[in-house]
Amino acid sequence: MKKHALFTLRLTIRFVLLLAVLLAGPLLVAACSGFDTQDTWYNADRSSAGIAPLPDKEPGAIVQVYHARAFGWRGYFAVHTWIATKEEGASTYWVHEVTGWGSQKVRSRPAEPDTAWYGSEPVLIADIRGEQAAPLIPQIQQAIEDYPFQRTYEAWPGPNSNTFTAWIIRQVPALDVALPNTAIGKDYLEAPFVAASPSDSGYQLSILGYVGVLASVREGLELNVLGLSFGVDPLALAIKLPGVGQLGLLEPWQPESGKIDEVAVTE
Repeated sequence: MKKHALFTLRLTIRFVLLLAVLLAGPLLVAACSGFDTQDTWYNADRSSAGIAPLPDKEPGAIVQVYHARAFGWRGYFAVHTWIATKEEGASTYWVHEVTGWGSQKVRSRPAEPDTAWYGSEPVLIADIRGEQAAPLIPQIQQAIEDYPFQRTYEAWPGPNSNTFTAWIIRQVPALDVALPNTAIGKDYLEAPFVAASPSDSGYQLSILGYVGVLASVREGLELNVLGLSFGVDPLALAIKLPGVGQLGLLEPWQPESGKIDEVAVTE
């Protein structure tokens, strides 16, 4: 009995320590970020950040991927991701994303691509234009139609908005985007629980987003535990922490917006 009790105590201590490690990042973000969690959906900022070029200034095709901190206290843990497309000669962008409200979770609509996500500033993580972007748009549209969780949404561990973005990226090989480790839900995989990484530069194993591992050139090495990911990105000389995101000395994958016909993600 004493051995059993000692084993149980050790197991409990290790579990508590694991939770402390996983929650340290989100708690740090909560303490230092200054997020206003008192805003409501109705009064939170949804203005454009002015990142995307205006359609009348850039006639060519454009594909962009963004992320922003999730609304309210969820932003301590995770980001929300979405994809924006503009066909050649079009007068407006279309924004493609998944939200938790309504029976139909997938939303594709004409909208400004770079609006704040209910108070959180958007971050551009992929910017593809011109002849390289044009053939991607019909592939993205087909992938949206094929998305298997059209009416299913679970904020944790997925499928959610980041599961959707990761799915689209995997279905469009030339859209080799590396989503941030704070995109909880990007690692949600059903059986057989193995897939190429979203950047298509490696592979990952994940059991329904609860636990898994990812290794690739673009994303580096990530370990997912209970939906929270930490790891290293050797090419960026960076570490990845739950809640905090990536902390590195280099930014080899940062898109340079404003340049025509430039693929901002490495192929």
